[in-house]
Amino acid sequence: MEEQGHAGYAWSILGAAAPATEKIGLMTYVTCPTLRYHPAVVAQKAATMQILSGNRFRLGLGSGENLNEHVVGERWPAVGVRHEMLSEAVDIIAGLFEGDGAVNYRGRHFDVEQAKLWDLPDERVPIGIAVSGEDSCQLAGRKADLMVAVEPEAELGEMFDAAGGAGKPRVGQVALAYDTDRDAAVRTAHEQFRWFGLGWKVNADLPNPESFAGATQFVSPEDVADAISCGPDVEEHVNAIKPFVDAGFTEVALVQIGAEQQDEFIGWAESELLPALRSL
Repeated sequence: MEEQGHAGYAWSILGAAAPATEKIGLMTYVTCPTLRYHPAVVAQKAATMQILSGNRFRLGLGSGENLNEHVVGERWPAVGVRHEMLSEAVDIIAGLFEGDGAVNYRGRHFDVEQAKLWDLPDERVPIGIAVSGEDSCQLAGRKADLMVAVEPEAELGEMFDAAGGAGKPRVGQVALAYDTDRDAAVRTAHEQFRWFGLGWKVNADLPNPESFAGATQFVSPEDVADAISCGPDVEEHVNAIKPFVDAGFTEVALVQIGAEQQDEFIGWAESELLPALRSL
């Protein structure tokens, strides 16, 4: 959305966060290793982050969104092709993480010539794959160390497990809008996150902010408030997060909507929200 404004370059921000923190886990949530970024370059970035963070980094990968990837002038592939590209990219990245000599790869979508990561971390970078349906769950189950999802659907975990993911972590993402004034929180969520209810199949293919604006022109603040927990009520937020726990997710990442409330949100989350979540 235009209202969200610019987005900082995630890899630079992660590089700055690594030496400024000691315990918190760091993760891309998620990066696309196929169009803007070649998978060999993603592998190098991830290995460097693992070293800088003292083995606190996990590489979250996904098949991408047209909004972010079209800027390099490549055509936006159909979803089946995107999954093929992601599968090849994961093979290349995993091969480079192994560090057993130079990697040569000949695929339908990618070629790699004598690639090698000269600086490998002490611990191999775990790979997570974002899932939203059967194909992505099968890919994640076969090739990932963890599953990433934004919907608390137990079926995703079941398909992930059936494809080989049994016992591996499942990481969920929940968007919420904290503000001491609930109406203000709803306004912020509607302004910046009203696209959230469109679903992955729509969001992945929209090419620009104008497309998102058009697709969400009839989404009301009430619609957003029904889908996203807003305001200062701890119980409301816990009830929004609990379905991920019930669906078997082992971790939940919280996305606070609205930059102006970030500092206040962190303090409130530490004193009120996190203790309530731990009781789950």
